[in-house]
Amino acid sequence: MSAEQPRETTPAATPGDAGGWITVRTHASGFRTEIRAGDHAFVADEPLAVGGTDAGPTPYDYLLGALGACTAMTVRMYAGRKGWPLEEVLVELRNARSHAADCEDCETKPVGFRRLERRIELRGPLTEEQRRRLLQVADRCPVKQTLGHAIEIDAVA
Repeated sequence: MSAEQPRETTPAATPGDAGGWITVRTHASGFRTEIRAGDHAFVADEPLAVGGTDAGPTPYDYLLGALGACTAMTVRMYAGRKGWPLEEVLVELRNARSHAADCEDCETKPVGFRRLERRIELRGPLTEEQRRRLLQVADRCPVKQTLGHAIEIDAVA
């Protein structure tokens, strides 16, 4: 970028961007939101009942999906390193919060998850000790650890 060109204040939505930015874009009306992460594009939305078009999962659904994916990947990675016969990991998560309701209250009340329910099913001919250890490892996934700590979010230009 030359010194004569103004610096963009928002990250560009270019496929394969090495800058690490996740780009999120909404339009003049509605809740349908386009998300780009590197070469991947997906959509978030709200259910019809709260004014969305139900074109994609809610932001909370994606957060739960990220936690579940990290849990499953962490367990898979550990079992692979140990050479254990883990065939499949099934993680189920749920919460009782509504993203739409939280949005209505976010200026005046603390919002967000207070408690999640999680079920993990480990498939394959594992010993009871291997199953017990893999469930311990599941609690160490990086996303779960991140969610358990305060996160500072800085506005950058």
